[in-house]
Amino acid sequence: MIRILAAGLAALSLTSPVMAQQNKLTLERLYGNPPLSGPTPRLLKLSPDGRWLTSLRNRPDEKERFDLWALDTRTGSEKMLVDSKAFGTGAALSEAERMQRERARIADQKGIVAYDWSADSKTLLVPLDGDLYLASLDGKVRRLTDTPTSELDGTVSPKGGFVSFVRDQNLVVHDLASGKERVLTEGGGGPVSWGTAEFVAQEEMHRTRGHWWSPDDRWIAVERSDETPVAIVTRAAIGADGTRVYQQRYPKAGTDNALVELHVFDVASGRSTKVDLGTNPDIYLARVDWTKDGKALLFQRESRDQKRLDLLRVDPATGKSEVLFTETAKTWINLHDNLKPLADGSLLWTSERDGFSHLYRWKAGKWTQLTHGAWQVKDMAGADEAKGLAYVVANRDTPLEWQLYAVPIGAAGEPKRLTDAGFSNAVEMDKAAAHIIVTRSSTAQPPQTYLASASGQGRRWIEENRVSGDHPYAPFAATAVAPKFGTIKAADGVTDLHYKLYVPTGFAGPRPVLLWVYGGPGAGRQVANEWIRDIPLQQYLVSKGWVIFSVDNRGTPDRGKAFEDAIFHAMGSAEVADQLAGVAWLKRQPFVDPRRIAVYGWSYGGYMTLKLLEAAPGTFAAGVAGAPVTRWELYDTHYTERYLGDPRTDAAAYEKADALTNATAIKDPLLLLHGMSDDNVVFDNSTALMAKLQAAAVPFETMVYPGFGHGVRGPGVSVHLWRTIENFLDREVEAKR
Repeated sequence: MIRILAAGLAALSLTSPVMAQQNKLTLERLYGNPPLSGPTPRLLKLSPDGRWLTSLRNRPDEKERFDLWALDTRTGSEKMLVDSKAFGTGAALSEAERMQRERARIADQKGIVAYDWSADSKTLLVPLDGDLYLASLDGKVRRLTDTPTSELDGTVSPKGGFVSFVRDQNLVVHDLASGKERVLTEGGGGPVSWGTAEFVAQEEMHRTRGHWWSPDDRWIAVERSDETPVAIVTRAAIGADGTRVYQQRYPKAGTDNALVELHVFDVASGRSTKVDLGTNPDIYLARVDWTKDGKALLFQRESRDQKRLDLLRVDPATGKSEVLFTETAKTWINLHDNLKPLADGSLLWTSERDGFSHLYRWKAGKWTQLTHGAWQVKDMAGADEAKGLAYVVANRDTPLEWQLYAVPIGAAGEPKRLTDAGFSNAVEMDKAAAHIIVTRSSTAQPPQTYLASASGQGRRWIEENRVSGDHPYAPFAATAVAPKFGTIKAADGVTDLHYKLYVPTGFAGPRPVLLWVYGGPGAGRQVANEWIRDIPLQQYLVSKGWVIFSVDNRGTPDRGKAFEDAIFHAMGSAEVADQLAGVAWLKRQPFVDPRRIAVYGWSYGGYMTLKLLEAAPGTFAAGVAGAPVTRWELYDTHYTERYLGDPRTDAAAYEKADALTNATAIKDPLLLLHGMSDDNVVFDNSTALMAKLQAAAVPFETMVYPGFGHGVRGPGVSVHLWRTIENFLDREVEAKR
């Protein structure tokens, strides 16, 4: 039977009275204000002249709302440039903008979520509540648009003469000098859009743009997407105040994608030229860039099976294209943003052709590999051609941390680390590669941000965020448990898997365990020395007596291509076996009660929860599956076909991978959670599972969230979600004592 859970306070029989007195962390405090992570600026950028460092900062009293701030790098003084409450209209977002935010995983954020510097470093373009504003450094704000629909993807041209944006599915160019607008494209509407990225590009390819300016403001490349071939699915967005039904074009695995074209417009005349993308229309437009001198357009063309990626050069005047080089793979190619055109016509590029992601230089058809080893280059932050250096973020020292390195680009050489060990680092550089903005964190330190020279010297804190004094997390840091990192063998008995383990203190006897799982490809790592949003929550559960354990199984990223490829045409196999190997290791530990091991995961982690319960009945005291994929045929083309192939020709791989196939093998207590307006892992995934379990008389519990998408987050609802989970685990796990 299905039991709908009440939201009352659990008895929390796992809680030690002594620990309860010492630790005052509560769910209400976890999700209250100010945020426990402290000030966490987003989208840090340096002005083109290097003087100003800007960022989006959330409010202490409303952590989901962001305002635009600027710091003078010469004096250290800081000021708010745009107050989102003062200038925002409070207008409801259009469905198109709301979906873009869902794609970017910022659907729960309010106020300012993006901005763009002008070339002269005097103004910034700020989208707010569907309209565009121009903010000056003196605090003045000028409204550029005032329309009932949203202006999407606002961009300042490289020379600063224009602002471009998409309105009503056409690209509009606004001349900042005259204030006049010109609609550059025509025919947008219905299934046809100009200037924005199509669904799979935003959701799976990490390409959020649909138009690209040349460096000299002369040309603008514009994507045209036609979703006419894409099947229409009926999506019910079930909310608290009623249900809205959307006829959404959603490219399920094995179905047609949108037809994509690329056009280059001469901005002065408005004349357009269609780019030659090749003879096969069933391809992905993966990336678009310009050469450094703006004389040629570059684009990446990916095959439908994602085993081939071509980089092509285009004459913007004629649209004629030629292939510069091709990457191939037996399984799939991981897309990236690590293309850097240099002044001499050569290109910096990362490739996995030797089994790991490394930096290469391509020049006139010849390749020079610049980094080597059993480690990964993740991002290319910038390049200084005069000094002959590229700056890359890589995990050369340890798979648990990302560090910044300087790498010679003339020939292979020894990388030089520029950031501190003991932290994971994310890096932004200015265009001249003269300064770096480093945001670093660890499992004990929420994100800190500093500005330094490209050599890593002359550091200046932008946000030190030290956990001491009146920092929001300081009262709880003293009793926080440090995680233990280690390795165990995978199910193959050969491969090393990294784990992260929290063991509570002050409790007698073996403890219950929560296996915290994601396990998926692309963004599936749980084991790293970095601060993640879930750390305070995990510490809260540890304070209740739970052991928290995560292991990065084969199939997760950042360990090389062979490590990832274990799931090719076999999702739900190696990763499940590796997680069970982790459980077997746990059962041998003296601090673990083997009868009280539960599993929790969301999205791919929810899928993994179901597959683990199916694969090993009786192993888990309980399982919590949030927003799980249950039928991969319901998920989109680019993600699903990358790993499982095309269901029209690889049906067996889908049958084995689906969580519905063996759902009736679930014998252990299950809690199923899902947002009822989820357009990523659509709610149909959970209803299909519900129906199959009900038909077989398999009991389970469920809680659904009206109006919420793939992420169920926000004031109040986060407390409800985790109290629901806590009540379930407290009841079911304690029954196994």
